[in-house]
Amino acid sequence: MTLLLQVSDPHFGTERPAVLAALEALVREQRPDLLLLSGDITQRARPSQFAAARAFVERLQLPQVLAIPGNHDIPLFNLPARLFWPYAGFRRAFGDQLEPEFENEQLLVLALNTTRRWRHVDGELSAAQIERVARRVAQAPATQVRLVVVHQPVAVTRPQDAHNLLHGREAALRRWSEAGVDAVLGGHIHLPFVLQLQTQMPALSRPIWAVQAGTAVSHRVRAEAGNSVNLIRAGGARQLRVERWDHQPATQRFDCVAVHELLG
Repeated sequence: MTLLLQVSDPHFGTERPAVLAALEALVREQRPDLLLLSGDITQRARPSQFAAARAFVERLQLPQVLAIPGNHDIPLFNLPARLFWPYAGFRRAFGDQLEPEFENEQLLVLALNTTRRWRHVDGELSAAQIERVARRVAQAPATQVRLVVVHQPVAVTRPQDAHNLLHGREAALRRWSEAGVDAVLGGHIHLPFVLQLQTQMPALSRPIWAVQAGTAVSHRVRAEAGNSVNLIRAGGARQLRVERWDHQPATQRFDCVAVHELLG
């Protein structure tokens, strides 16, 4: 079994120190094999914020880290940097790979950069990104669990969040469903949920899940959801289990509050 920790939207620069300490304690207890940072790692893409995020990752001492930028990880007010070097800060902290991959016998994880320098908040999938994922997944062994990681959501549960939907998602989901993607992980809206996408797109050729994470450590929480992360267990006989762990202010720890068995 491979254990993934999905940390989304930590917005370093707005982090809560007590929540950060509780998350580090959770990592020491659970020892994930892979850390997924699904975007909005910083609040304003400042060097100090990327440095704080990098220091956090180094303290965790996990074997593998996959990180993608979110819309907050591109400079907003520094227009020359946004136009010509939008990912300079991200690259210094997390390396040059904006679309990293992870693969072992049990699992394939493909992470995509859905930010665009000309979009302030919205995300987008290109035809090339959609097709590249589909071809990679179609070639994967039948025994592997296949996950895609994006920043902006491919589905929402409330009408008021629809403006945050990822551009190109419908074409992507149709193609990825055919190819064999099992779940698409995202963040951006700070609202955790797990949704079987055939409920919203009945024409999909096979089941595919949306797995959304809340904001991990930021004070920018929504009224209906506090700080949370996802622990995802994938492995033998194509099993996929998503656990939502919420920060509990009373005990200053993360506790498992929901479990979803998606495969197996």
